[in-house]
Amino acid sequence: MDNNPSILSHVSIGTNDFDRAIAFYDQVLSTLGCKRLMEHPGAMAYGKRYPEFWVQTPFDRQPATVGNGTHVGFIAPTKEAVQAFYAAALAAGGRGEGAPGGRAEYGEPYYGCFVRDLDGHKVEAAFWDEALEPQPA
Repeated sequence: MDNNPSILSHVSIGTNDFDRAIAFYDQVLSTLGCKRLMEHPGAMAYGKRYPEFWVQTPFDRQPATVGNGTHVGFIAPTKEAVQAFYAAALAAGGRGEGAPGGRAEYGEPYYGCFVRDLDGHKVEAAFWDEALEPQPA
């Protein structure tokens, strides 16, 4: 029986400064209850139960680049966790790309924020308030 609620095995992003990137994600992901789960030379995996988010130096030894139009979204357990994620990201040297708050285009249940990490990757923390979900008629 499959008890894993995720639809993805994992997501990996590249970095050009592994130690700085790991320090950033240690600080930022802890606000969401994530921790280091697996480590290999030049690669670190984070998650709650499974290694779902990897930060690593590229295997081909070429510079890491940012995907245009891509971002990684993390689940936040509360609105306060979204705010803590944003504050931690800015304190760790990230850039704001959308302060914590609702987004009308995403629906009333959504509350989230967007930041750029130290390599320029766009990351999001989002809380989905199921109590605000539209109820079927």
